[in-house]
Amino acid sequence: MSTQLTPPGLPNPAATDSIAEPPVLVNKRHPRLSWLEPLVFLGPAGIWLILLLVLPTLVIFELSLVPNIKPGQVVNPSGLENYLRVFEGINLWVIRRSLTFAVGSTIICLLLAFPVAYWIAQIAPKRWRNLLLLGFILPLWTSSLLRSYAWITILRPTGVLNSLLASIGLPTLQLLYSEPAVLIGMAYSFLPYMVLILYASLEKLDRRLLEASADLGANPIQTFWKVTVPQSMPGIAAGSLLVFISGLGDFVDPELLGGSSSMTMARLIYNQFLLLQNWGFGSALSMVLIFAVSIAIALLLKYGDTSAQK
Repeated sequence: MSTQLTPPGLPNPAATDSIAEPPVLVNKRHPRLSWLEPLVFLGPAGIWLILLLVLPTLVIFELSLVPNIKPGQVVNPSGLENYLRVFEGINLWVIRRSLTFAVGSTIICLLLAFPVAYWIAQIAPKRWRNLLLLGFILPLWTSSLLRSYAWITILRPTGVLNSLLASIGLPTLQLLYSEPAVLIGMAYSFLPYMVLILYASLEKLDRRLLEASADLGANPIQTFWKVTVPQSMPGIAAGSLLVFISGLGDFVDPELLGGSSSMTMARLIYNQFLLLQNWGFGSALSMVLIFAVSIAIALLLKYGDTSAQK
């Protein structure tokens, strides 16, 4: 009778054979019910969007096809007359002014926010960054109406700004109820959004590329345009489009800081619905604004975060 000896440190073949393999878990989910999972998760939000966004938009589109319809009248779509009125001279002037305010506030926010966001993301001590960002978020905790009234207090003829200018011997400025006042108010309202988005982009800068640019003899300006800006371009695109979308539909700042001379699309739509009771033309203007905002959102989704797609 022979006995097979197993060298020390090696497993016994007999013992190994007696170890049972772990059971294999089998997914017993029925394939026909797999479509229920996304429906359960997306259903509540989808119902909410359909009831409060899709259906009202369809109603507005239907009203936009009825000329001179008023509340209580029968809706009978008959043509594109309201949309043709959008391209009349005075309405095109209002649209151009709205675009001017939106583009102007976007440029101002970008020029002011970029150095601030860069300093917070790259230069400021890390222990102070959250506190500095909180300082830019704090104005968003107050109503936009209160912020606009604060600017009225600052910009009016006897306000804080003119009192300060008079105290140092400089001429006073007539800024309130003018286009510069509207741009100031809009830029102040949207500046925190631009700072936060640019900070999120600039925080991810690859500092090795900045050092390599300096080692290769590039000056700070060349490094900024050829290294910093291309890396932060997704944040620039996202912040600019967000501010542009917000500025295009802004109602409070042009109304309070610009007065009756600063007619925008938001104010024109307000007049058509509540003052003139011309819901058809007001709906057509609303659809044009919705279409413009949808294009901006599509561009934001496509170019706003190209780094994430790569």
